[in-house]
Amino acid sequence: MILVTGATGHVGSELVRRLAAAGKPVRAMTRRPAEACCPVGAEAVYGDAADPESLAAAFAGVDGAFLMSAQAVGTAPEPTHDLALAAAAERAGVRRVVKLSTLDGGTGDDPIARWQRTAEAALTDPARGFAWTLLRPGRFMSNALQWAGQLRAGDEVAIPFADRPAASIDPADLAEIAALALTTGDHAGAVHELSGPQSLTPTEELTVLGEVLGRDLCVRSVPVEAARASMARYGFPPEVVDAIMRRTLDGDRGSEVLPTVEKVLGRPARTFAQWARAHAGEFPRP
Repeated sequence: MILVTGATGHVGSELVRRLAAAGKPVRAMTRRPAEACCPVGAEAVYGDAADPESLAAAFAGVDGAFLMSAQAVGTAPEPTHDLALAAAAERAGVRRVVKLSTLDGGTGDDPIARWQRTAEAALTDPARGFAWTLLRPGRFMSNALQWAGQLRAGDEVAIPFADRPAASIDPADLAEIAALALTTGDHAGAVHELSGPQSLTPTEELTVLGEVLGRDLCVRSVPVEAARASMARYGFPPEVVDAIMRRTLDGDRGSEVLPTVEKVLGRPARTFAQWARAHAGEFPRP
């Protein structure tokens, strides 16, 4: 049995679909199983990393697990959700784990690096006994779904850091790599840093999306201080906001096109245009 946490998210839902289609026994963990639309062959189960006692049933009988957490950096002294998932997997005797991390993982010494270093170490610690794989992607193409609400009101989209390029990755590519790592022994101990095939700014991505939707879309840039204030309202502590701003403005990490997807899958990574065509139905048309 393979357990997929974050099963209704962009990567998790793709992974559940892929595993079920391949005939693998898969359990989709979600906080709202009654609302989950699982494919045939997948079982929805309740589980919440913020409620560690709920995890025993979700992990029961599982031998492989895809682990991810949406817990925001700095909202606790340490990544309690990642630690709870790792502990539950160990107690259940899970052998193979794939962790969705972030580009660079725990490299560096800012609050984001320290958080990710602790989260990854919860799985890579030899004492746990896992055959682990780390997936370290940069920006997701699916971040563009955040624009859908604004596009219902008009053709202008307010985007922070609109001219900062990144080689965004399609979550479907991540799911395909995760499925390989969970169903073969070929990726044990691997740390995969991952990107898409093009380095585009959000402004350029919006242009591509407009072409797919048949709309003439334009960007309204969000001032840096407004972006900072939005992060603070979201709940990030000041030191985390500072780290995000430094990472975003002071370097170009994440803009490099990495060869990993093509090496692992034997085909090119999906482009943003391919992602946009596949998800066009989630955006309003003219």
